[in-house]
Amino acid sequence: MIVDDHGIIRDGLRELLENAGDFEVVGQAENGATAVRVAQDLKPDVVVMDVLMPVKNGIEACREITDRLPDTHVLILTVATEEDAVIESVAAGAAGFLQKYAGKDEFLSAVRDVASGEYRIPGDVIKRVFTGIRATARRAAPPNLEKLTAREQEILTLFAKGLSYAAIGEVRGSRPLTIRNAIYGIQNKLGT
Repeated sequence: MIVDDHGIIRDGLRELLENAGDFEVVGQAENGATAVRVAQDLKPDVVVMDVLMPVKNGIEACREITDRLPDTHVLILTVATEEDAVIESVAAGAAGFLQKYAGKDEFLSAVRDVASGEYRIPGDVIKRVFTGIRATARRAAPPNLEKLTAREQEILTLFAKGLSYAAIGEVRGSRPLTIRNAIYGIQNKLGT
């Protein structure tokens, strides 16, 4: 099944797949909402889907399709180059991610891999994702919790679980104002 908001892309991909000899294109859709409905009706082995589409984007549609049809594999084919697009696609259940500048042999190979249950993301895309993740991790170093006393760690844990100042105060045998001041002190220690 092919999903793209540009008819010429859908037609070109259909011709490419059918001329390869080992594929049958069972359906097409021009947006994510239609893709979900058509996929539910046709239950294709593979959905080749763009990300940037009207009505419902490809990532949202991918999530719905893979949730409802676990035997259907999604290959994202897009012009998007940001590492977030790759991460969001994989998180939504995509088995592959390929950019539209790929050649026909790379595209057909990716469809075959995804159809056989393999994952397919080109090396240059993986490199960009890893580079982005590392840069983000370096900028967002975790706070040094060793600076906190045992009491402060307990208060922080309860606060992180969503308890109010009053509820934490009941657990700790303290007044809500004391807990609020402790939270401010913790924030100062951690630099948050």
